[in-house]
Amino acid sequence: MTAAELIGSRIRNARERRGISQQTVADVLGTPRTAITGIEAGTRAVSTLELTKLGALFNLPPAAFLDESGVSDLAVVRARALSEATSSPEFGRAIDRMIDLCREGAELRRLLDQENPVSLPNYARRIVNPGDAVRQGEARARDERRRLGLGNVPIGNLAALIGDQGVWVASAAEEFPSNVSGLFLNHPAIGMAILINGGHDPVRRRFSYAHEYGHALFDRQDELRLTQELNSTELVEKRANAFAAGFLMPAGGVLDQLRLLGKGQPSRRAQVVYSVATDSNDEAEIRPRTGSQVITFQDIAVLARHFGVSYDAMVWRVRNLDQLDKPSTTALLERKDAGRRYLKMLGLPDLFERKPTSNESERELRSQLVRLAIEAYRREEISQGRLREIGRKVDLRATDLVELAETAKPA
Repeated sequence: MTAAELIGSRIRNARERRGISQQTVADVLGTPRTAITGIEAGTRAVSTLELTKLGALFNLPPAAFLDESGVSDLAVVRARALSEATSSPEFGRAIDRMIDLCREGAELRRLLDQENPVSLPNYARRIVNPGDAVRQGEARARDERRRLGLGNVPIGNLAALIGDQGVWVASAAEEFPSNVSGLFLNHPAIGMAILINGGHDPVRRRFSYAHEYGHALFDRQDELRLTQELNSTELVEKRANAFAAGFLMPAGGVLDQLRLLGKGQPSRRAQVVYSVATDSNDEAEIRPRTGSQVITFQDIAVLARHFGVSYDAMVWRVRNLDQLDKPSTTALLERKDAGRRYLKMLGLPDLFERKPTSNESERELRSQLVRLAIEAYRREEISQGRLREIGRKVDLRATDLVELAETAKPA
């Protein structure tokens, strides 16, 4: 592939991922649409000024189109994350810590000959329009639940589930800007990694994990995907949202729970019964009592807690499953506080307000690293000093870690 073809391919991929038409690109560059076709085919050169304009349009540095290796240095990826979100030093430190721990893990994997532990399917596919983005997200959520043997049951520890697929996962304490939900990284130096905003409430963090997991399944060709308000209208973001909704709130599971609550049935049902005496069928019409099928804020609150999602997310999921009309949806959204008070009144765990402690924020990443470190020490691939260093990095007492590792050694 020539340099022009490589650049054209990257421009085309960036345009299609964001759902931007060739005509829009032509208008930005001030060229005919045929020129864009030539650029994407690699038959027309792109000037430095045009690359700058394209970078602004796609929210990418111009260098992203020029790197012939296709792999940027991690420092470049980090700088891009900061430029796209915020230049705050706290955010930078959160990313630096994630990258540092992932580097440690990647090196341990290399020592243990586990360099390619990711078993995820690649669902990458071109998106035509918003409806197609939603259809793809929903369909692949069903596929992924089937692959993992989840059926229609709620997912317990979502971060652990993702970590078991070979993806590094963690939530930052509270260093993220509030308008950033999370980010997905994929780089040869560290593998795939997900970092989410630990300052958000638990149910939003769960949705962010599922959303970024969707990027790992659909968009792993990207070195960096930052989920924030600024790019929320992009087609790849809509697809990841649809995936997260379907993954956390499977249609069959939500409808089953509604039926257990005595809701979600049609207003009239025809019941046909076979009569052995007459060798014929008897038909009867069953009509639920008036008002019995109305879905209330209590129902939504119970469903949201059952599946570990936000009240709003469950309202929209039930609406998308054609169980609510528009006025009912609006009314339920207005009763969100009543739903939360209902759960508190019953003494049920609050999923909406609690923020993670420092230990919780890196629990899964810590467990991944410690397991690899103990195994590497057992095989004598790393020294006790190296083991102690890793222990300090994940805020564990070095003596405790060494004691456990020594126990794992052959007698």
